Amino acid sequence: MEFSELVAKNRSYRRFYQERRIAGETLAGLVNAARLTASARNMQPLKYVTVTGAETCARIFETLAWAGYLTDWDGPSEGERPAAYIVMCNDARLAAESRWDQGIAAQTILLGAVEAGLGGCIVGAFRKEEASRILELPQYLTPVLVLALGVPKENVTIVEPASGDIRYYRKPDGTHCVPKRPLEEVLIGEKSV
Repeated sequence: MEFSELVAKNRSYRRFYQERRIAGETLAGLVNAARLTASARNMQPLKYVTVTGAETCARIFETLAWAGYLTDWDGPSEGERPAAYIVMCNDARLAAESRWDQGIAAQTILLGAVEAGLGGCIVGAFRKEEASRILELPQYLTPVLVLALGVPKENVTIVEPASGDIRYYRKPDGTHCVPKRPLEEVLIGEKSV
């Protein structure tokens, strides 16, 4: 798959074939790819917990908030929930924060997931203290992102924004539409000299 295709196919998927479990080795491979990415000051403060067990997946699911723009949707129903999670944590012994590293690592994991025939969603809105308790994390590890993963059960497509509105939405047929600003709007100039 061409890189541009991989990027375009990497959307925020929120409904999955829940029964199609993901092997721990697959998740470890995704974490390994993230481990190799750039890190501010090369501190490498991110640590990861992979969650594959159905019971723990259900408990992590309850800590998550889903799709803020879809106000009439409380998240995926049973049978469409993520099959696995990667919980990204910041190790306070190594760095007080890791904002830039988080985005780089999360995008790398999701690109790898797409290449493996999976999809995912980066979730930043979750009850961090509760997730910490569920995962029995030591105090120096703070969960910062949850990457929900599975085999996508929905069609997500990129569309042109209508009247500049960038809020994602669902069509009556269930297609999830993600407006993206046109290149002419985001590429503001070129300096060739």
